[in-house]
Amino acid sequence: MPIGSIDLVSADTALTPDCGKTSASRQTFVTGKAAELAGRALKAEILRLANAGEGASFTLEKGRAVIDDGVMKHRIELAGLARDAHGYVLTMEKTFNPPTTALDENGQGDPYAVYGFGAHMAEIEIDIELGKVKVLKITAAHDVGRAINPTLIEGQVEGGIAQGLGMALMEEFHPGKAENLHDYLIPTIGDMPEVETILIEDQSPVGPFGAKGIGEQALIPTAPAILNAIHHATGVRIRRVPATPDRIRAALLSAKET
Repeated sequence: MPIGSIDLVSADTALTPDCGKTSASRQTFVTGKAAELAGRALKAEILRLANAGEGASFTLEKGRAVIDDGVMKHRIELAGLARDAHGYVLTMEKTFNPPTTALDENGQGDPYAVYGFGAHMAEIEIDIELGKVKVLKITAAHDVGRAINPTLIEGQVEGGIAQGLGMALMEEFHPGKAENLHDYLIPTIGDMPEVETILIEDQSPVGPFGAKGIGEQALIPTAPAILNAIHHATGVRIRRVPATPDRIRAALLSAKET
């Protein structure tokens, strides 16, 4: 279909129902599944208009639905169908609430429908005289279930790594002192290392087309990977983030004294 024939309705409380909380890894998984269910239901409704079975296919062209059931083609003029209050001739709304169970007295249950898995490896160089760390490369492997949009996933991973880099090396809030981004340091493009993203597709039985979330899991492994790399390079453990040059230098001096 031409892009001009598509209207995107977003975040309109007069039209869109409440979908619960917003969290980073649920968008494709929850909203995507609802969209898949609605799409399948809408397809079934279109096929029903031609009394066609599930095996039939259809295309949209010039204001009509063309349904091919393998024997003949049915053409339905969409403009001739009755419209609803919003001006649509065919609509379908579906809800997806991931299946979960509460924890029992032994702490057993399924509080979340699907879990994400990922691992990051950080390659760094460190100036032991100054305590300054430069991250050279992050290799990020993530189980995404099914990569609905691989480019978007890579962007999500790179964004999570940028946040993890800030957490590991520079982001720190000092109450009463820090008031803006001059005082609260965040990574810039100049701080970002090379990122290699490895997508693993172990499909979920409940996600849309097997997809899982990627939001939070893109951030979680980065800082631990960088801190472990610092330990591997120097032998010292930094147990308070961010691992600023003064803290690294102090840890190195303390290690020498012992």
